[in-house]
Amino acid sequence: MTVTSPSLMARPLQSLKNGDWVKLICGASYQDLPSIRNLALVYSLVGVDCIDCAADLAVVHAVRDGISAALAVNSSYSPPWVMVSVNDGEDPHFRKAVFDPQHCPLDCSRPCESICPAQAIAIHGVEVSKCYGCGRCLPVCPLGLIETQSQQVQPEQIQPWLAHGLIDAIELHTQVGHDLEFQHLWQAIAPWSDQLKILAVSCPAQAGVIDYLQFIYKTMAPLAIPLIWQTDGRPMSGDIGKGTTHAAIRFAQEVLASDLPGFVQLAGGTNDHTVKKLAELGLLAPAAKAIDGIAYGSFARRLLTPILNSSPIDDRLSWNESSHLPIKLEEHPGLLTQAIAVARPLVNSVKGIMTPETD
Repeated sequence: MTVTSPSLMARPLQSLKNGDWVKLICGASYQDLPSIRNLALVYSLVGVDCIDCAADLAVVHAVRDGISAALAVNSSYSPPWVMVSVNDGEDPHFRKAVFDPQHCPLDCSRPCESICPAQAIAIHGVEVSKCYGCGRCLPVCPLGLIETQSQQVQPEQIQPWLAHGLIDAIELHTQVGHDLEFQHLWQAIAPWSDQLKILAVSCPAQAGVIDYLQFIYKTMAPLAIPLIWQTDGRPMSGDIGKGTTHAAIRFAQEVLASDLPGFVQLAGGTNDHTVKKLAELGLLAPAAKAIDGIAYGSFARRLLTPILNSSPIDDRLSWNESSHLPIKLEEHPGLLTQAIAVARPLVNSVKGIMTPETD
């Protein structure tokens, strides 16, 4: 896929061509602004090529603020592209858990609270901004009180953000059987799609998925911009355990074998086991049939959760006041250094950079 000469090529695109693209997934419905801002700061500093976030203007500004803070810390690095996610219909990435806490029995052991990876559930109910729709709370509620509410992003709201330079790319979430829905979504985006730096399509592995992806490609062709196929193996599961990466890899192998035009990038269950498994299977560059990149979501966020939740005490405030203030990591060099040390090995493993051992 010819775009421009290597000397003029943006670093993220060069990473795709090198097979070492790394994307941070903040979450298509995750809206915890302080955390998103600090995630963008840290992962920008350790070299991600793209940050994918909710199609929410406040969230986009939080990502941009984090990137700007990273540039202030290190002006020599190349900033990542900002991508927002849109959907063509019902999709777990675009939902929130909801329940009325007044219906909860007083003696409930609250398994929903303990299982929530985002720490979004408390005595007062769901903290909506933190919920990213993983759905793990749904089956554990003893009374079945938890439901989900979904939303569909309207592409019309995104185009002005692109025109003003707030975003660089979009990701289209779809699934097998959404033929008509995808066509309608693409009709809305196609008139201004050539303004994007890159386009991604995220689809879960289902029966008939390769035929569906071929239908999608024909629907969008001809494309004037690079295309990424995001193989969403086991959505929002990377923080559960090493085995969750296998579904994403199997799906990537299917897409690679199909010879669909475009880049292939893993997501959905990716974690610190992913690169090792890809190496064992011979799926890393410069192999002839290699993946082009990896996106990390829940696993990347979980790595930094203890640090993002830290609240250094400000002597001018009471402990209670200080402990509830959102922090800017760059104002706390010790915490920022810790965060970088935790995040860097994950990105470096994809980039093929050896991370020095630390005592």
